[in-house]
Amino acid sequence: MTELCGIYTLWLREIKRFMRDRLRVIISFIQPLLWLTVFAAGFGARIELSGNISYQQFLLPGIIGQTLLFTAMFMGISVIWDKEFGFMKEILVAPISRFSIFIGKMLGDSTAALFQGIIVFIFGFLLCGINPLTILTALPIMLLITFGLVSIGLIIASFIGSLENFGAIQTFINLPLFFLSGALFPTVGEGIPQWMQIASKLDPLSYGVDALRTVIIGPAWIPTNPLYINIAIIGIFDIIMIIIGTWAFSRMKN
Repeated sequence: MTELCGIYTLWLREIKRFMRDRLRVIISFIQPLLWLTVFAAGFGARIELSGNISYQQFLLPGIIGQTLLFTAMFMGISVIWDKEFGFMKEILVAPISRFSIFIGKMLGDSTAALFQGIIVFIFGFLLCGINPLTILTALPIMLLITFGLVSIGLIIASFIGSLENFGAIQTFINLPLFFLSGALFPTVGEGIPQWMQIASKLDPLSYGVDALRTVIIGPAWIPTNPLYINIAIIGIFDIIMIIIGTWAFSRMKN
């Protein structure tokens, strides 16, 4: 019970911290709207897609993946804030395991990232004509994607002592993951450089975006991998990141 209470308390704290940051909540509405309108209008005519799929429909799962990535990775900054204000020391000396501490923060940050992903999905329903019922199958996949991405942010933050260094490393990791995921344009098929296709297969986010397109677009989308393969790879990635994250938190000094 102590472990569960600790996990719940840390989860609730991260949710309250996110909801009280009103500027971030407002930006979470504006940023995906710009991607789905301005970017889609500017590049939609230049990218050819097979089947009866508009570029806006193709872009929606990618922007959901981008939102989950950027939000999840940014959440790691909470660890640095907690270090600076001494709250992390209080957490580390609490009578709960480091595994529970990591899981509590990971679940809280994942929930906040999922909330922003839902906002993008709502825009997709309004702008792209997406079936709103697909959110029932998309939500578990979105949550699964956030677990691994949030874990990366927490792992980085556990080794970094300043906000500036965290921001630089976060950007260094975010951009390749985003651009190689196929969120904005196809990364497999004819005309795509071989090195990019290989790099895309090494990008965990590409499997998440492909899975989201499978459930959101439906039969009109020809997936790179079967849905169960994408989900299995994401799940394995999550487990590996959680194991590494628990180890990273276990080496943090009180």
